[in-house]
Amino acid sequence: MLGGFGFTRGVLDRARRSRDARFDGKFFIAVTSTRIYCRPICPSRTSKDANVRFYLTAAEAAAAGFRPCLRCRPETAPGSPAWLGTSAIVQRALRLIQDGALDESSIEQLAARLGMGSRHLRRLFARHVGASPIAVAQTRRLHFAKQLLDETRLPITEVALAAGFGSIRRFNTVFKAIYRRPPREFRRCHRTDDGDEAEITLCLHYRPPYDWSQLQQFLVRRVVTGIERATADSYVRTVRTATSSAILRVRPLPAVAALELRIRGCESRDLLAMCSSVRRMFDLTADPARIMAAFKADAHLRPLIERTPGLRIPGTWDAFESGVRAIVGQQVSVRAATTILGRLAARCGERLRAEVAGLTHLFPTPAALAEAKLSDIGLPRRRVDALQRFARAVRDGVICFDESGERVIAALTALKGIGAWTAGYVALRGLGDPDAFPAGDLVLRRQLAAAGRSCSVEQLSAIAEGWRPFRGYAVLHLWQADTGTTPWPIRRPETASAGSAPRLQSPA
Repeated sequence: MLGGFGFTRGVLDRARRSRDARFDGKFFIAVTSTRIYCRPICPSRTSKDANVRFYLTAAEAAAAGFRPCLRCRPETAPGSPAWLGTSAIVQRALRLIQDGALDESSIEQLAARLGMGSRHLRRLFARHVGASPIAVAQTRRLHFAKQLLDETRLPITEVALAAGFGSIRRFNTVFKAIYRRPPREFRRCHRTDDGDEAEITLCLHYRPPYDWSQLQQFLVRRVVTGIERATADSYVRTVRTATSSAILRVRPLPAVAALELRIRGCESRDLLAMCSSVRRMFDLTADPARIMAAFKADAHLRPLIERTPGLRIPGTWDAFESGVRAIVGQQVSVRAATTILGRLAARCGERLRAEVAGLTHLFPTPAALAEAKLSDIGLPRRRVDALQRFARAVRDGVICFDESGERVIAALTALKGIGAWTAGYVALRGLGDPDAFPAGDLVLRRQLAAAGRSCSVEQLSAIAEGWRPFRGYAVLHLWQADTGTTPWPIRRPETASAGSAPRLQSPA
């Protein structure tokens, strides 16, 4: 039980007694006398040491027979980073489960995607997570259902559907078994008369610090007209879901370590996947303390991270969009890239039935871009060809973003016109991979050279090995340090012609 923590029993006990928010979501406290599990920040009376058990995940605590606390609400804890340090297969499996891989598929199908048998997958989960894949998926669904019951006015039938349960009877049975009460008892009557009935509002928590200002500035500079709108205190955009389309609005909540997510027009069954995408896009599962600890021995990175410890990976809605932005943005300014992306959206994106505050289109699909006539869109012919090769590869399944990061990068770099830098950029912003690394980046080399570290492309890669498993955050901090602002200039070596002068620019 304690083996996977990396902390001693004494450290865990001190964290729970002090209710240290830095540990929120990193582990859960189970009390044998009450059979309840809590977050480390739970305001309940501190339990006797002899009655306390520690678990890495809520699923592990639930599998041991404990039920969630109703005061600290484990379902609202920041996303658990408990799988960091587990096997690569388990990491990928957990990511797929968080993205809904078991909502409509079986454990056998998940195992097949991972290239193994279901029995071996169960053994790996028992060893590394302490709970089965099904238990992890069920805990995720139940926690989301509980949050919907507490924070929205959705009918219970729709809550069950949104949480991935096939029937209301099955939902009631599982919910009552875990919470010891039927779902209807969790309705909060004081919320029934306020708010916009057309919107669903949820709070998505994170571990502070969180540098909203830096992330917001990054997004503001890259807004695509008709699809996005960003201001100092909010980000709004259109998104395509599995069954429909929706408009989401994200803003920071004052005095709370959480972002408020407002969703309009989303089908209930798409809510859980949408929340997972927003968490990835805004990097809400990051653990700043762990990231800082990983770089404390690096004399160049340590002061940068101490200066801006809340810097997060600014994601895109999905990996395909990230690839389009990266290809369009090669060797042009951010303004030019967003102008071209706006033209692509107007020409190839599906138009909304009704315009909402200037939002008119959805981002183009791979199929739409693959066959569109783009000769007059404002891109060189070679760039158009690279863009459409990429779109066709995604459309035809040659590139599948559900696969491991290594396979995605290999598939991307196999395409003409896409090099290691662009592939790393897609992994960083599109997949939300904290260890993604845009190989050969000129700004990284320049920053390290200024610090007296020899830095050829090979030497940069060797140095970056010491930044694992958080190379992506090292990249962001070095980009930030190069300019002092969020535009983060970069180098795309795969697009530079032989003998040409290096060009610096910002990612699209």
